[in-house]
Amino acid sequence: MTSITKRFAGFFFALFMLSLAGCASTATHEGTGAYVDDAVITTKVKAAIFNEPTLKSAEINVETFKGVVQLSGFVAARQDAAIAGNVAAGVKGVQSVKNDIRLK
Repeated sequence: MTSITKRFAGFFFALFMLSLAGCASTATHEGTGAYVDDAVITTKVKAAIFNEPTLKSAEINVETFKGVVQLSGFVAARQDAAIAGNVAAGVKGVQSVKNDIRLK
């Protein structure tokens, strides 16, 4: 290989490695794959809560970060908050649930 070819190869290899590092996750930032996984989990939890006839799903918010689901919003009874937490915990892919649902 010539000197110029080696430099181009080295440059593109370095560029490739930097682009991979940009997609990696950290403790406070999700990688691309983790973001997509969390979006799927959020959708599944929202659907499970919506399909629970005793809950008013419009008043319950769902967010997911690295498999940890956070529930927030308002319900009429403590039992409803517990039901929402149990429903969320039963969804495949959920690591844990932080239940911050408040009573009206």
